[in-house]
This record gives sequence, structure tokens and C-alpha cells, in this order.
Amino acid sequence: MERSLLRTDKEITQLYETYVDMVYRLCFTMLKNRFDTEDAVQNTFMKLMHHTKPFDSTEHEKAWLIVTASNTCKDTLRRASRREEPLELQGELPAPADADPDSGAVLEAVLALPMKYRVPVYLYYYEGYSGAEIAAMLHKPASTIRNYLREARQNLKKQLGGDFDAG
Repeated sequence: MERSLLRTDKEITQLYETYVDMVYRLCFTMLKNRFDTEDAVQNTFMKLMHHTKPFDSTEHEKAWLIVTASNTCKDTLRRASRREEPLELQGELPAPADADPDSGAVLEAVLALPMKYRVPVYLYYYEGYSGAEIAAMLHKPASTIRNYLREARQNLKKQLGGDFDAG
């Protein structure tokens, strides 16, 4: 590939600064391991550096990063040699800037959900995507995503008490 087809360092830096926290949170949600998360984030942005097609909009670039990060994490999870890290070595998941400081218990409960629920819950509640948008990103029927969200809310309600049916 010629250099002219690749993004400039300035463009990569701007995209990195804009989306690194979101990509990190998504990867940590899936991997629950600080070291694998950091590798997945790095690999996601390396793929971005070599992605030569222009994005149609900022939503398109954000969706591309979400799908790429999700796929990178799935690849990490598939590796047979993946070892579990002791809980005390895991880093803290950075909360979104507008997060409620008392939401730590909710975040822990979300991270304890089965993988099929974690990503849709993260994308719906933390990133603000609709069920249809999540379905398109994850290549699943919209009805499946709605069911995952409903089942995740029921699970969270059992774990935490309270009402998670809003949304």
C-alpha cells in the first residue's frame, strides 16, 4: 500500500483521542482483563491505520471501530492458550465522563453477565445505540438483540434489585 492511501498521523491521532476510551471500555467489557484489553485496543487502532476506505460519517467511523474492536476481542477469546489473570491484577474500567459515581455495582453486575448480553448492554446503555443499530453492528436479528437486552435487564434486576426495565 502506498502511503498516500493511508491516513495521516494527525488523522490517526485525532481518531485515537476521540475513541480510545470507548474502545477500551468495550474491550474490557468483553475481555475483563486489563492486559488483553490493552492489546485489543492497540490492535484495533493498528487495523484503523491500515484501513484505506474513507468513512461516510463520524457515526460510520465509530461503528467501524466498535465492530473491529468487538471482532478483535472475539479473536482473543478464541485463542486456546488464553490464561485467566488473578482478580487483584485487573485494572479499573474507566467510567464514561458522565457516569454516576455510584454506578460501580451496576458496572460489576454488567461485567458478570454472559458475553452475549455484555456487548449489547454496553452499546445500548453506555454508547446510546438503538437495538436496530446494535443488531446491524453485531450481525444479529433485531429481535435477538431485544431479547438479549430484556434478559440482561431481568438478570441485573435479580442481582441488584431495583428497576432496569426503563430504556
